[in-house]
Amino acid sequence: MFDSISDKFSTVVRTLAGKSKITEKNIQDAVEEIKVALLDADVNLRVVRRFVNGTMEEAMGEKVLKAVDPGQQFVKIVYDRMVALLGDEEHQKLLLKGPDTTSVILMMGLQGSGKTTTASKLAARLKKEGRRPMLVAADLVRPAAILQLKVLGDAIGVPVFSIDGEKNPVKVAKAALALAKKDQRDVLIVDTSGRMHLDETLMDEIKRVSEALKPDETLFVADSMTGQNAVTIAQEFEQKVGITGVVLSKFDSDTRGGAALSLRSVVGKPIKFIGTGEKTEDLEPFHPQRIASRILGMGDVVSLVEKAQETINEQDALKMQEKMAKNTFDLQDYLDQLNRMDKMGSVDQILEMIPGAKGQISEDDIDKKEIKREKAIICSMTYAERTNYRIMGPTRRKRVAAGSGTNVSDVNRMLKKFEKMRLTMKKFAKNKKYQAAMLKQMGM
Repeated sequence: MFDSISDKFSTVVRTLAGKSKITEKNIQDAVEEIKVALLDADVNLRVVRRFVNGTMEEAMGEKVLKAVDPGQQFVKIVYDRMVALLGDEEHQKLLLKGPDTTSVILMMGLQGSGKTTTASKLAARLKKEGRRPMLVAADLVRPAAILQLKVLGDAIGVPVFSIDGEKNPVKVAKAALALAKKDQRDVLIVDTSGRMHLDETLMDEIKRVSEALKPDETLFVADSMTGQNAVTIAQEFEQKVGITGVVLSKFDSDTRGGAALSLRSVVGKPIKFIGTGEKTEDLEPFHPQRIASRILGMGDVVSLVEKAQETINEQDALKMQEKMAKNTFDLQDYLDQLNRMDKMGSVDQILEMIPGAKGQISEDDIDKKEIKREKAIICSMTYAERTNYRIMGPTRRKRVAAGSGTNVSDVNRMLKKFEKMRLTMKKFAKNKKYQAAMLKQMGM
């Protein structure tokens, strides 16, 4: 995500960040590069002008030019303006009532924007947070929309309300709300039909659904890959129906970021969530500060830690640290770590969050085939072999190679690599200076 604009912003940051003295010419050149980067990213022209003029005005003052560290001061100005452009943390959260009453979330947007999938992801997220959500199949136009929502609901263990043969979404929505209150469901998520903002009949229909439910949140789901078009359509929905926030779907596939960088300024509504993949858990809250940090190539350590915490608890982490220190880290532990990495997201997403990694390491630099091969080799071993790799003699290696579809040289290479890894881990776990040096390299 944001690959194109992030590369250009990172270059600007690296060029100026280390300078002990900068001139007006340096600032003008940097701002011009920022302007081109924003325009290339399909950001709204008025938004670009406002951003560039504000940055130039603030950066040209004595506060920057005569600062002790002017390069860093300029980077901070760009960062602060980027955060302001994306929104503020205060308005990002869902405004839901307490658990003793039913809150309503109305989902709407164009057909194909990802409303149904997003509704199920949001339900799964709220369920994980301790809520008792119910999904409502009010998309009565698209064939199989009701069936799709029911399949998704079953997968996450959330009930789906529908009325067979009913053609009026207002009736479905009212009946669902009554049942949700009766069953003490504290969140009702209503999936509606995709509609064009120019279709007055369908826009009137969604307006009637909204008036009937009086939702706490009306979320417009936009395909982030449509760029400025998504912003224009969101504006139309806001004017005709009213929205409280935006969910940007397919955010992981958006290399430009024009929609995300324009929405807040043009529509005046916050981006509340972003869809970062196809899995149920791939719906993340939109944090302006973290996204701004990623765009400027500074990483996003907080999100990285949160993702890691979702895959490993504190007790397991302490056990792992102890194993590293005692040099008892085995192949089963290594396999567990590889599986956890898969759960954290794609390699590119993880690299994006590591300070200094953007532009230095790419997904292409990591041999995914090698990782897959290593997992196959370990899975072909017995438990005794995984917990004590030293018993892996020639006969065992030959058997494992045959079972994993590899050859003996692959098995030998993996075991040699693992041996080196254990020694490095032991050194890292015991040497505090070594830990500090590694963290410093990561910019932490």
